[in-house]
Amino acid sequence: MRWDSLREGTPGQLGLSYTIDDNSDTPEFRGITFHEIRARSIVNRVPGASRMPFEWTVNPYRGCTHACVYCFARKTHSYLDLDTGLGFDSQIVVKINAPELLRRHLASGRWHGAHIAMGTNVDCYQRAEGRYRLMPGIIEALRDHANPFSILTKGTIVLRDLELLRQAAEVTEVGISVSVGFVDAELWRTVEPGTPSPERRLDVVRTLSENGIDCGVLMAPVIPFLGDRPEQLRATVRAIAEAGASSVTPLVLHLRPGAREWFMQWLGRHHPQLVRRYERMYADGSYAPTWYQRAITRRVHELAAEYGIGPARRGEARRIPVQQEPQSPADGSAPTQLTLL
Repeated sequence: MRWDSLREGTPGQLGLSYTIDDNSDTPEFRGITFHEIRARSIVNRVPGASRMPFEWTVNPYRGCTHACVYCFARKTHSYLDLDTGLGFDSQIVVKINAPELLRRHLASGRWHGAHIAMGTNVDCYQRAEGRYRLMPGIIEALRDHANPFSILTKGTIVLRDLELLRQAAEVTEVGISVSVGFVDAELWRTVEPGTPSPERRLDVVRTLSENGIDCGVLMAPVIPFLGDRPEQLRATVRAIAEAGASSVTPLVLHLRPGAREWFMQWLGRHHPQLVRRYERMYADGSYAPTWYQRAITRRVHELAAEYGIGPARRGEARRIPVQQEPQSPADGSAPTQLTLL
């Protein structure tokens, strides 16, 4: 390890920083710099103009080793004067006092038990969590105060905390969603190079379901011209259904400032023939045209109904015949549940 600073961290200031070098016995962290800080606060209010259906979040990390080229959270690294490209992927800020801060916040008389969402900015179960183990203390605090919460993740480390999640679900509302936008292996390797494979993420869905914890899938992002062909959408929804997901929610790629520049650089290197098409599709802002989003949502909705994803069969793994296509229920008894978390 190369030590950059040995200052004792004070709330809100940089404490210990270190980079994992090539001689480390943890090769999965080579080239990653961890910045340990003692944060001043941990519960954040979502801006009123946000499209998110929740008001409060907890984010124990900044930056993410998942290195998803489209990640909308890249812009947040610029607030710390850190690079939103490779810096976002390799400069990880760790709020080492997150569990104790959260427990103190939940005990405050000013807090009234509102829902807390996690994994909405960067993944709280990215690889750094295997090293720092912040989430067990966070879940314990939420469990002890019976505070409802949800988690969105691409990480398989969440299964480490299965028993804590079960305990929390006994006393409060717990929502778990896994992000799987596609099952195309080639696309995964290039746009989400630091994440577990889609198959491993679906194993998480299956394991949670088998242990009595409903787990939905955020089918995100659906990437225009790369992951939106009819056969790709069908393969993804089918795999999600076979994993026993309780719901599926499609979300089309959006390109906010910070992420947009990084994604377009990647697109120019890997798919230069698509650059002009993307410039036209996203000419009016960060989001794809409404007609396109609705078309994707409608198609995924239809496929989900065909494969039986919905509350009528919640938590049950689907046994889908290999030789024939399943038919939609004639009476429409298995509607699709579309929720963000």
